[in-house]
Amino acid sequence: MTKHSSDFLRQRSSNMSLRGVAAANALSTPRLSSFANPSDFEKKQQTMSDVEKAFIVGDLARSGKPLSICDSCYSNIPIHRVESLPLRLADDRSSCFSCKVMSSDPEAFTEPFCKFLQDNPTVFHSVGYFKDKMTSLGYKELPARDDWSGKLEAGGKYFVTRNGTSIIAFTVGKAYKPGNGVAMVAGHIDALTTRLKPVSNKPTKAGYVQLGVAPYAGALNETWWDRDLSIGGRVIVRDESGKTSSKLVKLDWPIARIPTLAPHFGVGMLGQNNKETEAVPIIGLDNSDISNTEPAKPLGPAGSFAATQPPRLVNLISKELGIKDHSQIVNWELELFDLQPATVGGMDKEFIFAGRIDDKLCSWAAFQGLLASEANDDDGVIKLVALFDDEEIGSLLRQGARGNFLPSVIERTVESLCGETKTFGPGVIGQTYAQSFLVSADVTHAVNPNFLGRYLEGHAPRLNVGISIAADSNGHMTTDSVSTAILTRVCELSDCTPQVFQIRNDSRSGGTVGPMLSSAMGVKAADAGMAQLSMHSIRATCGSLDPGLGVKFFKGFLDKWEKVDAEWQ
Repeated sequence: MTKHSSDFLRQRSSNMSLRGVAAANALSTPRLSSFANPSDFEKKQQTMSDVEKAFIVGDLARSGKPLSICDSCYSNIPIHRVESLPLRLADDRSSCFSCKVMSSDPEAFTEPFCKFLQDNPTVFHSVGYFKDKMTSLGYKELPARDDWSGKLEAGGKYFVTRNGTSIIAFTVGKAYKPGNGVAMVAGHIDALTTRLKPVSNKPTKAGYVQLGVAPYAGALNETWWDRDLSIGGRVIVRDESGKTSSKLVKLDWPIARIPTLAPHFGVGMLGQNNKETEAVPIIGLDNSDISNTEPAKPLGPAGSFAATQPPRLVNLISKELGIKDHSQIVNWELELFDLQPATVGGMDKEFIFAGRIDDKLCSWAAFQGLLASEANDDDGVIKLVALFDDEEIGSLLRQGARGNFLPSVIERTVESLCGETKTFGPGVIGQTYAQSFLVSADVTHAVNPNFLGRYLEGHAPRLNVGISIAADSNGHMTTDSVSTAILTRVCELSDCTPQVFQIRNDSRSGGTVGPMLSSAMGVKAADAGMAQLSMHSIRATCGSLDPGLGVKFFKGFLDKWEKVDAEWQ
């Protein structure tokens, strides 16, 4: 229940309680379901105030701590939020959480980003998070198997998923006409991890129960040793009726560890160790060989999936999902993840220390930018964010950027929007791509003060400054002079500070989804992302303002691209 001050009461014409004020407002103000219950939104009016939108975009309902809200914003808060949230009156709008989100104040996004990292450790959970959030804001899901004819309209908001690990969301401008362009941001939400092998059960060694895992991309490097590792992912379940479904699971305590060997043994632990034999996680103890007891037996009949996995792990996952018959587990895609929560650090809390920053940072910021973007009557373009899986391993699978996911969604969208007013075909698609622009969003390298000589002078981004436009002379990035000028102009209009990054000639450049997407569609493009330290470490560092600075830039691009493009025509 909100605590109100005497000063606040004096400003009121009557001494109504805050709950009473909210109840009175409920008679005239449209209400929106909580982010925690997105399905309720479909039953209610699909309009909302900017304050309600800010609550969802800023994850304010999930904050868990007292929220300062100004008088103006408070009058637009749904009654159920008043009852469930610890609200307090802000002295002015500068300290109002809701106002900060609406003004894209970078400080407003630090805590929500940290909580996102902690609550969504796998790519499956991340896509689920985005789906729930979009549903709460009125986005409609477009099943890929369905016919989209007549289902899209100008002013609409939509999203599509593939494999449960990639997602594309977009809004159609109210003034959109077939052939108009698409303002696109594309990135990736996969991160370095270690995945369970198809048969993860291993023989007990010296009383230790171990787990068979394989590195995804560059995981199982030296930073994975002696970390508190938990497990999560998706489980494929077939129920008694024969229906098969996918369920998400994660454990909230560490169950695995990859132990180092003490230096006394004379074996270096600097990443040169055998990942198959010397980086095997321990997940429990089994001393049955010396205690004359029966070891744990495989669960499920011979040949079943459960029989190929550690029995105690199968029991844990089954209990977490409420599964009593182990044979109902048809398969799973589980991975280990660093359980240590994301946290702010530094003397003035200017850093974020966390796992999976590459690339939850740019992907989360881009999606937040889309959700926070404006919907004006004269918007004539499609605003789109696409987040792909498998970037860290080359993007070659169907849910990766080299697949047809993005071009297919754009083409099917344009086809539906053509309706009977314009003939759909190569002409309108070619026109669409020619008027479009892609920001390839991926984290880049922040300058490391201990290795300044490894950076190209004048091309070393700093934390908590702003977006970094990344270039590469050999085409590993899409950036050129035109696209750099466009993004620089976007920054001018959005009050963002651009930085620039390029690798030294004697170092190896990384890659992004930009070149493969821009070449497939023929769209103008640039690579730009937020900077981080310790890329590909299990724990990395970015600035505490960087998630919010990313939101501000990506929102600015989506809102300003049409204006900037018009300046070139």
